Amino acid sequence: MDFLDAVFVVAVIVMSAVIHEVMHGVAAEQLGDPTARLQGRITLNPISHLDPIGSIVLPIVLVLTNSPILFGWAKPVPYNPYNLRPGRFSEAIVAAAGPFSNLAIATIGGLIIRLGILSPGMAEIVFLIVFINVILFLFNLIPIPPLDGSKVLASILPPGLAVSYDRLRAYLEWNPILGFGLVILFIVFFGGTFFSFIRAIASAIAGV
Repeated sequence: MDFLDAVFVVAVIVMSAVIHEVMHGVAAEQLGDPTARLQGRITLNPISHLDPIGSIVLPIVLVLTNSPILFGWAKPVPYNPYNLRPGRFSEAIVAAAGPFSNLAIATIGGLIIRLGILSPGMAEIVFLIVFINVILFLFNLIPIPPLDGSKVLASILPPGLAVSYDRLRAYLEWNPILGFGLVILFIVFFGGTFFSFIRAIASAIAGV
C-alpha cells in the first residue's frame, strides 16, 4: 500500500469513527440530554473528536503493517444517562446509534456499487468504505464493555440477568484495561472467523 492509499484508509477510519460518535450525541439529544451539544461535540469537524491513539496511531500502524484488521475510534461523545427520557431502552438507543450509523454508511456505499455507475477503481475505493464501516458496525456490537454492544445487551436481557450483567458491565467500565483485554482476547481467538464474516457481510451489501 503506497502513501496516498494509506492516508485515504486512515481518513476513512477517522471520519467513520467521527460519524459514529456524533450519532451517539444526536441520539442522546433527541432523548433529552444536551451534554454533547453543550460540549461542542455534535460536529463533523474531526479535530473535535480525535483520539491520539485510536484515531491516529492505531490506524496508521494497522495500515502500514498491512493488517487485515482496519479499526480505530474517536473520543467518546459524553452523555448523561440521568438526563435521558425514562425508559428501558433509552441508553441502548444511544449506544446503538453509533454502530447503526456505520451500517447506514456501508449500505449507501453498497447501493452505489450495485448501481454499476463506478469505474472498477472507484468501486474498489467505495468497497473499502463499506468494509471499514461493516467492521465498525459489527465490532462495536460485541457485548463486551466498553463496546456499545454491552449497553444494548443489558437492555434486552431478562431483568434478573440484566442486573447481574450490569454489575459486570460497571466493573469493566471502571477497569477499561480489563475490558479492552477481553476485547483483545476475543480478537486473538475469534478474529480470523469474525473478520471473514465481516468480509462476507460487506461483499453481500455491495453485491461483489
